[in-house]
Amino acid sequence: MEAAAIVLAAGAGTRMKSKKPKVVHEVLGKPLVRWVVDAAHEAGISRVATVVGHERQQVEPLVEADTDVVVQPERRGTADAVAVCADALAGFDGSLVVLSGDCPLITADTIRRLVDMREQADAAVVVLTMELENPYGYGRIVRDRVGAVERIVEQKDANSAEAAICECNSGFYCFDARALFDALGQVDDDNAQGEFYLTDVLAICRAAGRPVLALPTDDPSECLGVNSRAQLAEATKFAQRRINAAHLAAGVTMTDPDQVWIGPDVVIEQDVELLPQTFLMGSTSVGEDSVIGPNSRLTDTVVGRGCAVDETVAVEALIDDGASCGPRAYLRPAAHLCEGAKAGTHVEIKKSTVGKGSKVPHLSYIGDTTIGEDVNIGAGSITCNYDGKKKWPTVIGDGAFVGSDTMMVAPVSIGAGAIIGAGSCITKDVAADALALTRPEQREILGWAAKKREQQAQG
Repeated sequence: MEAAAIVLAAGAGTRMKSKKPKVVHEVLGKPLVRWVVDAAHEAGISRVATVVGHERQQVEPLVEADTDVVVQPERRGTADAVAVCADALAGFDGSLVVLSGDCPLITADTIRRLVDMREQADAAVVVLTMELENPYGYGRIVRDRVGAVERIVEQKDANSAEAAICECNSGFYCFDARALFDALGQVDDDNAQGEFYLTDVLAICRAAGRPVLALPTDDPSECLGVNSRAQLAEATKFAQRRINAAHLAAGVTMTDPDQVWIGPDVVIEQDVELLPQTFLMGSTSVGEDSVIGPNSRLTDTVVGRGCAVDETVAVEALIDDGASCGPRAYLRPAAHLCEGAKAGTHVEIKKSTVGKGSKVPHLSYIGDTTIGEDVNIGAGSITCNYDGKKKWPTVIGDGAFVGSDTMMVAPVSIGAGAIIGAGSCITKDVAADALALTRPEQREILGWAAKKREQQAQG
């Protein structure tokens, strides 16, 4: 049977103390709401509606590409948040999963299990439940004498006996879509918070004679909601350990897994070694036998096989097989180290290609530049690519040698095999195999230093 999903992302998260809505905050470089939407898609659900409200202009860009965005004009409770999706899901007849947009740890496997359980039993609803030692703040699962789910009671509405129940509502459900929307019309706001509770639908469906079931989770961390900075840190730690454990099992070495942070969309091949204080975020991928770290942060960067990336920050960069960078290198967007190339100590590269086997070993800035193969850039050399209004290109041919402390004032081209003398300021094109020098002639005044010292001593 076809399944659809509603992601509830309209909550404000006032305890976050932030200008941003809580679902925009990130765990391992990924917004909370994207974790939930991606889990739904991974579970095989292509039709997803995301309910937005508070500061929705910040949320919509995160979900509009692959979900239907539905606005909840007023915050009137979870039942109202689901009800506003009636038009977006008009005519849908199947399993409808309702997910909390501030719970980033939910897995695709659990979503599939909810759908499978509902469909096999033809139930009106299956609710994901969890056992907590301290259930305060959560809705309690109230069962009848034979153990069937009877209803859910919220914390503020619970009596003492109900408050003592440790089986809690996770906020994740799978409904029969028709039964859900039929029941929503019967939900009222006669409760302590004056809101329309989605949880009331369970009792309504039970009264109608439809099965209401619970799926206990084996891992309560999947249901962890983020309403504060402390809970954001807690969710990050759970996600870090879950992701790292999967990579360790797949053949990745980590000296200290607690000091490695890997985003959920990162791809790492086996026999990669990740040293402490390494951060891999976004769509980063790392090829086998590469060593990353220590103290490195790679975002949306592709690293090939057999690379060494030491104390490096790289953003939207491409590092080919056998290349190396660092320590203390900075690869900015569109930096490309070709096979066997090197960006060394205190080197910054931006929107430039460093050709196969070429080296930028020390204290240099390379911007808007195309460097050919087997080129050596001497220490302290820079491309002067910006005139205050526009960026200009530099081209350095194969086999060229650029001496230390050279300024290349773009636009400029240095031919293949050319040699640039140290300390030069290159403002014109240099022919292939030529020697270019711009340093002034050295002068020497014999005895000048001794006379200066004598004058200083006398006076």
